[in-house]
Amino acid sequence: MRINSDIVGYRLKEYTTCAEWRQTTNYAASVSDMNPRYFDDLREGGIIAPPMYAVAVSWPVQQNIFQYMDLPYPPDVFRTMVHYTEYIEFFRPVRPGDRLTVRGEVAAVTPHRSGTKIVFRFSVTDPEGRPFYTEFVGALLRGVICGDGGREAISVPAAPPRTAPSAAPVWEEDIFIGKEAPYLYDGCANIVFAIHTSPAFARSVGLPGILLQGTATMAYAVRQLVNREAGEDPTRLKVISGRFTGMVIPDSWIKVRLLERESKDSQVHLHFEVLSGQSQRAISDGYARLSI
Repeated sequence: MRINSDIVGYRLKEYTTCAEWRQTTNYAASVSDMNPRYFDDLREGGIIAPPMYAVAVSWPVQQNIFQYMDLPYPPDVFRTMVHYTEYIEFFRPVRPGDRLTVRGEVAAVTPHRSGTKIVFRFSVTDPEGRPFYTEFVGALLRGVICGDGGREAISVPAAPPRTAPSAAPVWEEDIFIGKEAPYLYDGCANIVFAIHTSPAFARSVGLPGILLQGTATMAYAVRQLVNREAGEDPTRLKVISGRFTGMVIPDSWIKVRLLERESKDSQVHLHFEVLSGQSQRAISDGYARLSI
């Protein structure tokens, strides 16, 4: 199978939804993030959605991509698609009751040693066009050849490099991932893919068993970064990004490791990684930017 970069710049049909309080609280609960800002509706100003709720908003578009794009390729080209990178820049928190308009486009198509990498850019705004966040979702089309040199229509942002790499982490936190975790995340986030909940399907595509969702792994990391580095204030999180590079098998431990913290230009730059129970990097090149 082959794909070319001729689809770069394609715009997706708009998708509009409403953030409901049960959706935002359920998302936080699915990764055991009991920060009161997500649950205590007696707080002045009410509750907000956890930052990683952003991935649940764009998922219906990704899951039904052929309904939102007129692609000149057969669906089989996208059947091998796996989530590879995530980059989200936050402008203001989503609150229950907010109307969200999702505008997407193909930002880049480039060759990769495993096939082809495609990046979608999703701009999420209110009905008046005021931004909530911008999300860049990178996916690998495994075994699909990029028939040309590839190209980018939009500059895909990248995390800054670490300034002083060191073998010693600033801190690390072990988190147990129970057997039920993928099912809870599936139901609460409504991010549905059978490799996370069907052992038979997972085995049929060559996996050892069901896996924890990559965005769930990132949400656990965000929980620790916000609570330990941002004084439990998720509105300070301005950027989160990383590459999904390893499997997390339920009924095992993951380790969130803060590798570097640097304060500069009224911002805090955090570099992190997440190790799986098999000591693989489940999330590599993790980066978060906080306001001070």
